[in-house]
Amino acid sequence: MSSRIIPVQPFDYVVFGATGDLTKRKLIPALYQRFKDGQFDDNCHIIGTSRSKLSNEDFQKVARDAITSFVEKEYQDQAIIDRFVQIFSYVSLDVSNPDASDDLSHALREDPNIVRAFYLAVAPDLFEPIAEYLAAKNLYRRDARVVIEKPLGHDLASSMEINDGVAKIFKEDQIYRIDHYLGKETVQNLLALRFGNTLFEPVWNSAHIDHVQLTVAETVGAGTRGYYDESGALRDMIQNHMLQLLCMVAMEPPASDDANALRDEKLKVLRALKPIVNGDVAKNTVRGQYKGVRSETTSVAGYQDELPDDKKGSRTETFVALKAEVENWRWSGVPFYFRTGKRMADRVSEICIQFKPIPHSMFDHAEGAPKANKLIIRLQPDEGVSLMMMIKDPGPGGMRLREVPLNLSFAQTFNERMPEAYERLLLDVIRGSQTLFMRRDELEAAWKWVDPIREAWDRSSEAPQSYVAGTWGPSSAIALIERDGRTWYEDDN
Repeated sequence: MSSRIIPVQPFDYVVFGATGDLTKRKLIPALYQRFKDGQFDDNCHIIGTSRSKLSNEDFQKVARDAITSFVEKEYQDQAIIDRFVQIFSYVSLDVSNPDASDDLSHALREDPNIVRAFYLAVAPDLFEPIAEYLAAKNLYRRDARVVIEKPLGHDLASSMEINDGVAKIFKEDQIYRIDHYLGKETVQNLLALRFGNTLFEPVWNSAHIDHVQLTVAETVGAGTRGYYDESGALRDMIQNHMLQLLCMVAMEPPASDDANALRDEKLKVLRALKPIVNGDVAKNTVRGQYKGVRSETTSVAGYQDELPDDKKGSRTETFVALKAEVENWRWSGVPFYFRTGKRMADRVSEICIQFKPIPHSMFDHAEGAPKANKLIIRLQPDEGVSLMMMIKDPGPGGMRLREVPLNLSFAQTFNERMPEAYERLLLDVIRGSQTLFMRRDELEAAWKWVDPIREAWDRSSEAPQSYVAGTWGPSSAIALIERDGRTWYEDDN
């Protein structure tokens, strides 16, 4: 089975920060895959810009090297790569100096049928200067689109300041706040699973669901990323990625697939989150920081070991677990447990919908007690969906109950390469589809919920709890869920 390729309009895609890591690792490989699959052609232009002095040929080499380094060998077609890099051009530009002779005017086409998009793969403090530069050089058009990357602030006030700066030039319907988690195939399939089938929606509520777990675990450490020490796991993962996943799980059915209809429902979830404030912060949240492991066979640096000398003693959390509640009719009494961290036991991103036990068991004399059903939605690795069910173990000798998964592996079912999130999101910008992008009021509602947690931690004299690299976090994270008579789901396979 092959996916249907729907071509997009011709476009001029301007990438600010064209020589940066994001552009090389994600943007260029994603655009190459879409070009290779025929979703756009040579009539589209990709214009890179930064302060570096490069020629068009230099930037084309950057693109070629990015494909060689970050695209799987089996998808590297030299003839297609040769065609692809020819649509790349470069403009050396310092947006802080609007009087500079170099500008983008000569690189952009005036044809109104050519979509004009600007991707700001730069630090947020450059968002406003870039927007002002585009306006000053008459490069802004009402139908133009601008893509902005996180971090969109470190709290509500700074987030509002960043958004205000961009909004001086661009209208809300032109702004695409990208969260690559929303571009993952499984996240979108969550919508299809819920709203495209009669099977799940009638039981998708507090009458049938006991609790929900959201886990995003990484085996890698924070390394020497200066950004991470300023952010931490709460801001880096909970505030954006994981709250967006919560919204997809908990929202009411939108009236249509219109972007604003969907985002209206997500906003209602964020506004229904019970605030975690004062004493509830210590009760319902856990923060941790990984420590190193040294043995004859293993040597893993701790977070403090990776920091420069002037950062030693940092209280930045590399792990967060928390218990949240959505205060509305559908979810009253259903806890949502979050868990995310660096240097964890496994690399996995998944949602576990734990259903309630059967009300009465008729299997008094059977081997094996019935277990409540679980729906596991895995975002990475090996994207797919599993429904854990009870069956009779085959064979004679009485009733033996056994829990087995009904598995849907996207790779096996569709037998084709699954597009990366950026591939979908980059071209959704060209299509003018904002469904998978955050609206400003969503972002601000998320900050309003997260800020009191951060402020309580900052006031506390307690440092993050240590956990050994390669484990599932501090023991208090286990206690957080087990004191409610529940346990974290971990796939044994």
